[in-house]
Amino acid sequence: MKEINVNLKRYLDNSYKIMIGNNILDLITDDLAASTPAHSYAIITDSNVEELYGRKIYDLLKPVLPVVDMISFPAGEENKNRKYKEMIEDRLLAGSFGRDSAIIAVGGGVVGDLAGFVSATYCRGIPHIQIPTSLVACVDSSVGGKTAVDTQWGKNLIGAFHQPWKVYIDISTLKTLSRKEMQEGMAEVIKYGVISDPELFLLIENEIDSIYDFNEDILTRTIEKSCSIKAAVVEKDEMESDLRKILNFGHTIGHAVENLSSYNLSHGRAISIGMVLEGKIASLLGIWNDEDLERLTRLIRKAGLPTTTTGKLDPERMINAMKLDKKSRKGSIEMALPDSIGSMRKESSGYGIKIEENIIRQVLS
Repeated sequence: MKEINVNLKRYLDNSYKIMIGNNILDLITDDLAASTPAHSYAIITDSNVEELYGRKIYDLLKPVLPVVDMISFPAGEENKNRKYKEMIEDRLLAGSFGRDSAIIAVGGGVVGDLAGFVSATYCRGIPHIQIPTSLVACVDSSVGGKTAVDTQWGKNLIGAFHQPWKVYIDISTLKTLSRKEMQEGMAEVIKYGVISDPELFLLIENEIDSIYDFNEDILTRTIEKSCSIKAAVVEKDEMESDLRKILNFGHTIGHAVENLSSYNLSHGRAISIGMVLEGKIASLLGIWNDEDLERLTRLIRKAGLPTTTTGKLDPERMINAMKLDKKSRKGSIEMALPDSIGSMRKESSGYGIKIEENIIRQVLS
């Protein structure tokens, strides 16, 4: 037998900058024009953001970049699917976008996830730039390189790791959000406090009203702290082999709740419910104390987020949905659980903790 070794060991630098400021859309144009990573640009946005910011960014970029086009799809989590990924790809192909192209994602988490996944696979991968316009996208989905679409079997089950070329966070874009939309992002911010930063948790406890009232200084600090936490985790574990699992606190149950509601329950609200229920599991296992669980529950309520569903959860359907979670191994459900506010439990096997189904049934009942 003959053997040929294909040696592909290499150093890959996926580093990028997160730019945070107020009223910086004009500066984004100048920055891209000065350091353009591509010849052709496709702005991908949704039907809600197109008129708010998509058209403005298109008009700013059109005179200074070689080729600019804009592609919009209907807003909503239910449209983050393979159908609209195919539609965007067909538009790019019809427009003769090649490997010297780049994608600019302008919008919330749905836009960022879908546009990022397109950029990961189009022409076997092209650069993409994230311009998040929702709080949840600013602090979570625009950073870290996770891109995906949903299916009827679950959320984000088909996707790729594909880091952005740069992230531009203009907090002025958050002024057009409703209080409900701000609450969506606050679920992820609270999560960061639980998993890594007790000072951030305390800041939210004390300043939640100031954040919702758009206090520029406090909102900027909140976003900067959240992005810094996620960046630090991703730097150590880009592909979620272990440590990055802590970013999924509340998401194992939360994604199942979201999926079984047919996405009628929003992501942020599903995650807030997931954090409380997974916190209860941690308490039942003796990992987390009841005082910290109650403190989390109070803050979630103070933020205007739910701690329970309005209807009864079917434990068996929930368990089956959770078995499709990306942390599950060999049919066993795993969760990342806190052991104090600001710290996550690590066992000999790592941060993914195997949870017996009877414990899940007990909590869901």
